[in-house]
Amino acid sequence: MADTFLAKGKRKKLVDELRTKGITDEEVLRAINAVPRHEFMDPAFLHHAYTDKAFPISSGQTISQPYTVAVQTSLLNVKKRDKILEIGTGSGYQCAILAEMGAKVYTIERHRELYMIAQRTLSALGYPADFFYGDGYEGKAQYGPFDGIVITAATPEIPEKLKYQLKTGGRMVVPVGNSSSQVMTLVVRTGDIEFDYSTHGTFVFVPMLKGTVNKQM
Repeated sequence: MADTFLAKGKRKKLVDELRTKGITDEEVLRAINAVPRHEFMDPAFLHHAYTDKAFPISSGQTISQPYTVAVQTSLLNVKKRDKILEIGTGSGYQCAILAEMGAKVYTIERHRELYMIAQRTLSALGYPADFFYGDGYEGKAQYGPFDGIVITAATPEIPEKLKYQLKTGGRMVVPVGNSSSQVMTLVVRTGDIEFDYSTHGTFVFVPMLKGTVNKQM
């Protein structure tokens, strides 16, 4: 699908809407304005691509609503050349936002179908990332420590293994809770075994599961 003037106009309106909802990080808003979200969705949803809603994608997953992406990305406090680990590639949209902001992204997906689709989409759009098919709970310690970790699925508790893949001063953003509602939680590593925690509103995500799913297109 082409990135038309209509799509660009709809993205600008989306950015204006996100401002009214309290998103103030100008670099995050710039990235959302730049990334063609419709490229990460089924063409049947084209006219919904720039509404502030989540929509279904393959493998029973969803593309997060733009507001949720904006909140998580803002909490990461991304700087150019930051090393960011993303748990749950999904459609690839969050990964594209991070790459647009100049981050070096390492992204893990447990569904092989989504892993393959996201690589094709991001490559076609020119967004570089290192892709891994695997269990997000394991992280990628060999590529760390990371400036940031973003988890795009709900977990009942903060994964301990991932906390220790942050560098000192690094930030992890994770939705913590049960299947019906989660609290967006920011974890900041302040020392070898010291972490600060803060909460930033309630959200709803698909669950973060262990292991992998090998179904392919």
